[in-house]
Amino acid sequence: MTKNILLTGGSGFIGKKLTELLISHGYTVSVLTRTERKASENIIYYKWDIENNYIDEASVLKADYIIHLAGEGIASKKWTDKRKKEIIDSREKPIELIYSVLKKNNKSLEAFISASAVGIYGAFTSETICTEETPATNDFLGATCQKWEAATECIKSLGIRTVIIRTGLVLGKDDGFLKKLVPIFKYGFGSIVGTGKQYMPWIHIDDLCSIYLLAITNTSMNGPFNAAVTDNTNNAIFSKALANVYSFSIWLPKIPSFIVKLIMGEMSKIILTGQRVSSKKIESAGFKFKYSNLKPALMDCLN
Repeated sequence: MTKNILLTGGSGFIGKKLTELLISHGYTVSVLTRTERKASENIIYYKWDIENNYIDEASVLKADYIIHLAGEGIASKKWTDKRKKEIIDSREKPIELIYSVLKKNNKSLEAFISASAVGIYGAFTSETICTEETPATNDFLGATCQKWEAATECIKSLGIRTVIIRTGLVLGKDDGFLKKLVPIFKYGFGSIVGTGKQYMPWIHIDDLCSIYLLAITNTSMNGPFNAAVTDNTNNAIFSKALANVYSFSIWLPKIPSFIVKLIMGEMSKIILTGQRVSSKKIESAGFKFKYSNLKPALMDCLN
């Protein structure tokens, strides 16, 4: 019998790519959406409204697995108090809604898989390679990820296998992290930001989607897993590699940290800080990166 996978955030960058992969492996996909959409052969759309605590219960009752990708963009708008609340609520409330349906109907799942981020380890730069055992920090990024992950405890309490994917910077074609950089670097105006020493844990979109697929098929996977390549890529290395793909050497001076802070405020921490993360746990679960070197990953995304 064909298994059904319900996605929150299924119409986003990662969700669309993941949907393609899941269908290619014989799954049917359900997607929660705020607008009416016509179903296709392998995708069914269900209505939900987070702000008004509404979800079409049929979407949950039909699901064998649920993958939670939904969440307001962390870098889409400046971090006002209102925006911070929106970012956290958009990650927690969907889980609460899903839990209420599962609990009410005594419904089980084969697994609940939730996105998270390597930002749980904090907005600062150090030489430490963070593992899944590294304590979370209490800055905004760390606290957001902690609340995001803590929200899944109610699902786990139902005896459902729960997996958390702590994602790094996602590289992909025409979207994701590269979308804002391409117009600058394409015409030779890219440069190093701040000191350039801040680490940038990254992952190719194909590898990230394959990790979600592994989380479905590998029933021994539980708890958090880092989804980023373990290397020494920092902003200087990344910027030079991206410039190299466009066949130029960086000639502009570094963009001073204070300018980034003036423009972005507290949100500048996303760009000016960063730590290394370990991929040992996900690799021990049987995962092999298709893209473990930065330049080939960039070339695949940009050429």
